[in-house]
Amino acid sequence: MDIQALPGETVRSAGPGVVGYAGELAGRGVVTVIHPDGLRTTYLPVRASVRPGQAVEGGTPLGVAENLPGHCPVPCLHWGLLRGSAYLDPLLLLGLGQVRLLPTADRAAA
Repeated sequence: MDIQALPGETVRSAGPGVVGYAGELAGRGVVTVIHPDGLRTTYLPVRASVRPGQAVEGGTPLGVAENLPGHCPVPCLHWGLLRGSAYLDPLLLLGLGQVRLLPTADRAAA
């Protein structure tokens, strides 16, 4: 999921856990938090202010958003949620239920 985030904005952990990775991966800053319920959240591009093995709570600053030209038309943060190797909808962590994408009005009329 891509969320609008300006470079330099603070990126915070979605919940309690332990930092599993904090550093560069394929030329971009990545932070991964392993949560006690078997979930793993990922945040990128982020210049990390945490280190692997560090315990974090929900809302703990993980670092700041960085610019990743060409990824999105506006600066953004990619927020991922995984269980094992399966990606899940990260909005489930916010209790918003399943997201459904609908066609735009232009496409609905066509």
